[in-house]
Order: sequence, then structure tokens, then C-alpha cells
Amino acid sequence: MKKLAELKNHEKELYFFQLRVGFAGAAVLLAFALLLARFVHLQVLQHDTYASKAEDNRISIVPIAPNRGLILDRNGVVLARNYSAYTLEIFPAKVKDLERTIHELGEVIEVQPKDRGRFRKLHAEVRNAESLPIRTRLTDEEVARFAANRYRFPGVEIKARLFRQYPHGELASHVIGYIGRINQKDQERLAELDVDANYRGTDFIGKAGVEASYQQELHGTTGMEQVEIDAGGRGIRTLARTPAQAGNNVTLTLDIRLQEVAEVAFGERRGALVAIEPSTGGVLALVSKPGFDPNLFVDGIDPQSWAELNNSPDRPLNNRAIAGVYPPGSTFKPFMAMAALELGKRSFKSTIHDPGYFEFGGRRFRDSKPGGHGTVDLYKSIVVSSDTFYYQLANDMGIDAIAGFMGRLGLGAKSGIDLEGEATGVLPSPEWKQKRFRRPEQQKWYAGETISIGIGQGYNAYTPVQLALALATLAANGDMYRPRLVSYIDNLRTGERRHLEPVLQQRVALRPEHVEFVKQAMAGVNKEGTGARAFAGAAYASGGKTGTAQVIGLKQGEKYDEKKVAERHRDHSLFIAFAPVDNPRIALMVIVENGGFGARAAAPIARSVLDYFLLGKLPEAMLRPAGEDDSDAESD
Repeated sequence: MKKLAELKNHEKELYFFQLRVGFAGAAVLLAFALLLARFVHLQVLQHDTYASKAEDNRISIVPIAPNRGLILDRNGVVLARNYSAYTLEIFPAKVKDLERTIHELGEVIEVQPKDRGRFRKLHAEVRNAESLPIRTRLTDEEVARFAANRYRFPGVEIKARLFRQYPHGELASHVIGYIGRINQKDQERLAELDVDANYRGTDFIGKAGVEASYQQELHGTTGMEQVEIDAGGRGIRTLARTPAQAGNNVTLTLDIRLQEVAEVAFGERRGALVAIEPSTGGVLALVSKPGFDPNLFVDGIDPQSWAELNNSPDRPLNNRAIAGVYPPGSTFKPFMAMAALELGKRSFKSTIHDPGYFEFGGRRFRDSKPGGHGTVDLYKSIVVSSDTFYYQLANDMGIDAIAGFMGRLGLGAKSGIDLEGEATGVLPSPEWKQKRFRRPEQQKWYAGETISIGIGQGYNAYTPVQLALALATLAANGDMYRPRLVSYIDNLRTGERRHLEPVLQQRVALRPEHVEFVKQAMAGVNKEGTGARAFAGAAYASGGKTGTAQVIGLKQGEKYDEKKVAERHRDHSLFIAFAPVDNPRIALMVIVENGGFGARAAAPIARSVLDYFLLGKLPEAMLRPAGEDDSDAESD
């Protein structure tokens, strides 16, 4: 019995063993079936998809950034160009510890604190950048030193880059502008313009000046390169290449030598100058002082330099020529005289008695000359700059007539110059005041406010380019051409030259005899009036008008004493001029902030510019110390 029991148990164990083997075999067969099905799915059904992905892993599409176009002045002088150099770049996504990597790099290649600061600034601003520079413009020795240690720094590479260079430094910096790294805002704007695909591989974009306003012309067309890569991501060979097309060269209407004359004449003083060719609207010089060195932005400006520029009370980054708004002071009077003639409020022979003040509503508006100018006609009112004459004229004309005429000359409206950031200015009117102020008592226009408008004070506030355009329109007998900085654009690939033709914005209807009268009165300013000292001995006939604009208001009866006022609260010095009188080739506006009387600070700068433009020489005024004070100069 015992043996039978043992035999029975053996048979049972054999049965279970065979059962387990059967299940295991089925499982193996099922597994192989699944593997086979997966193999068929990958190798047959999804063959094309994965073959394409494998090819993509083997081939990398590398964008080729185009060479940026040059910027030149009207005589072919290069103002912005390119040069190549090696850059040490960090790929943030491939580096685990940025600070440690930068510290160790500093042991191989010199990395200064400003380099670290610039890198941190870029890393914070350009979050999705593939790579960022930690050092630029490496020497051959530094390149070799890093190459020998490259194995220590995964995620760090040396790249050959094109850099922008501005050979004239600060000269014409607000005209030329600068380039900077593409940030998120730039990317969004490029996407809106549907040109973002053309910026793959491009790190920089125009940020200001012509570099920004003509960005699409200067940039060019991005190329592509198919590169076979190994498992480590390193290129083995180039399979195909579509070359990039360089950007177009942009030639300006600007004369860089004339620009230099103007900037040197300013010295260290703050202000602006705009010189326009009346017959075309071409800008011959555009100055905003102080300026800045655009080369600081080429590598990505370091925090210290940025703080110095951004926090300076002199606001060097602000383009005063197009964005600064100032009261025009007495430079407004020739336009008031023209309005009076055109609207029939005055004739050539109209006279008043100027006792040195004008009384209105129980208030006395004083003339800049105590005791007044005696009998004053329209011609003399411009030559000697009689405030009393224009107080009375403004009262007779009324604010609506003044605003209507000045608006025709482009005051209080953007000129349309081909630069970004232009301000609108303020052309005062009852409608403007209603929009400007909230409280009803502030919105009402008072007749007494019109009086100050007549001498270019009150709410009047215009940009230098607006005043230069108004004068150029007068000099061109009513033809108003849009101010422009670019003369023509050269396509280097096709050899085509595209001229930007002058744009006649409007023809202001002005009677020729009225225009001629005002021109001759302005010529009298430089021969016998407030501008006579600055233009003594000039070998050409020019027209001009001095101006002095208050920065802070005075209490009634209070007398202005420059010596008792802080420098930044002193009056602005202004001057407008055109030449030659019989056939004006240039019209300009100058403002020297806190410079005092127009004849003292602004007029000599205008003389320097006209002397060079018309005679090709540097006048003696250019050789004087920049801050020299002609304390006995005529008032405006």
C-alpha cells in the first residue's frame, strides 16, 4: 500500500509539472507573438516614419546667419560695418552648474566681472536662447588654450561670429542706433510680421536708429546647411548648403563730416540740432547731445555701463532731436508773422508802440527789453524780437487762428521722419486743453493764455525736427517734404540701387510776397538784429531767428536772474536758420538746453554748421572752448 501511495504521488507531481511547462510554453509563445507583432508594426507599418526620424538624428539642419548690410553716409563713409571674431559660448541647457562652469572657465581663459555680469543679464532676458556668450573676441592663443581643455567643459563651445562695429563711436549715435540680442518682445514682433523664420540662427536685431527702422533691409536672408553628425552631436561633413544672402547696404542723406562739425560745436553741452535740405527733406545732420557709444551694445552691454547710461541725469539714450519737446521761444515769431500776413491781421507796414509791456486783463506781460523798442513794424518785430508786438498780435488773432495756421506747418504733429520713437509735441488749442485736463476749470481756455502763445511760450512744446521742418517748408515757399535719413538702398546680390524719392507731404498755400518778406526780415536778424554778432563777416547771406525759452515760470513782476538759478533751471537757447537767402539749400534748428540767450549759445553753433556746409571750412567759433560764455551777447 505504501508503494502504491508513493507511485500515485509521483504521477500527480508529473501532471503538475507538465501543466506548468505548458503554461510557460504558452507564455513564451505569446511573448514571441507580441514581439513579432511589434516588430511588424515598427519595421513594416511604421517604417517610413522611423526611417525619417533616424535620418533626422543623422542629419542636422543648421541655419546660416547672413552678413548684415553696411550703413554709409552720403559721401560713402562707412558708419556701421561687420568684422569676424571667435566667441566662447555656453549652452545653458547642456550645463548642469553654470556658476561652477564659469568659475572653471576663468582658470583657462580670462573672464572679467563685467563678462559675468553681462552673461547673467542676457541669461535673465533671453530665456530660450540656445547659447549665450561668456567671452567675445578671443585671441588665437585663447582659442588654442580652450581647445586643449575642451573635454572638461561639456556644453561650452567656440564659435566664429560676425560682430557689428561703429568706427566713429559716439558720432551720430542717435541716427545710426545700435543692435542688441533678440529678446522675447522682438520674437513676438517678428512673428507678427511673419518673418520669424528668416531669423533662425540670428542672435541680433536693430534696437534703435537706422539699425532698427531699416532692420528688414539690413538683415538679409538666412541660409541653411545640412550637416551629417555623429553620436556625440559633432558635425562630420556637409551634405548640402543654401548660402545666406547678405543684407542690403543703406546710404544716408547725412553728411558725417557736417555732423561732426555740429557735435564738436556743442562741446559738452546738452541739446539738439536738425539740418534739412528744403528741396528734398533729406536730413543733412541730426544731433542729440550727449550721445553714447553704440559699440557698447555689440557684445551685450554690461550692467555697469547700462546703469551709467540709463541713470544719467543727462539722458544720453534719449534722442532729443525727435523725442525732446521744448517751448520754441522767439523762434516762433517768424511763423506768427507769416500767419498774420496770410490771415490779414497785419500788413508789411503795420506798426505799434512798444513801451516794454502789454497789458491785458489787469496783468502786465513784459518785454525782454526794459523800456521796449519804441515804434515797431512787422519787419522790425522780427529783427529786434519784440515781445510786445507778438503779445498784441496773438490777442488779435485768437488761439483758434494761431493753432490752425501752425498745424498747417506741421507743428504739433509727427513729421514722419524714418526713425522710431518720434514725439508728437503740443500745439495748444481749446480742444487740446479739454483732452489734456480732467477738471472742468482746467479745461477752459482763458484769453490770457493766448498772449504767451504768441511769443512761443505757454503750452507750446515742439520737437526740434518739427521746428526744422516748419522752417524748411517756409524756405521752400510752402513745399513740405517728409524728413528722411535714407537716400538709397543697394542690393548686393542683384546690384540694384533703389532710391528713396523725396515725398512731398503737402503744399502749404503761402503767398510768395509774404514768404519773401519774412525771409528778408530773418536775413535782417543776422545782419542787424539779434543774430548779427554770431554771423558777423559771413561770406553768404542767411536768415535766422534767435530764441530763449523759459524752463521754470516766474511770478508776476519777478525778474529772471540767470546767476541765481540752478544750471538745469536756466533758460534754453534756440536758433533757427536757413541759407543762402535767395535759394535756401539748408534749414536748421538748434537748441542748447539751459544755454541762456539764443544769440549766445545756439547761434554760434548754427554759424559753424553753415560755414562748413556752404564754404567747406571750419570757422573760428569751432576753436573756442566749448563752454565759453559771451555774456554781453544780444538777447533774443
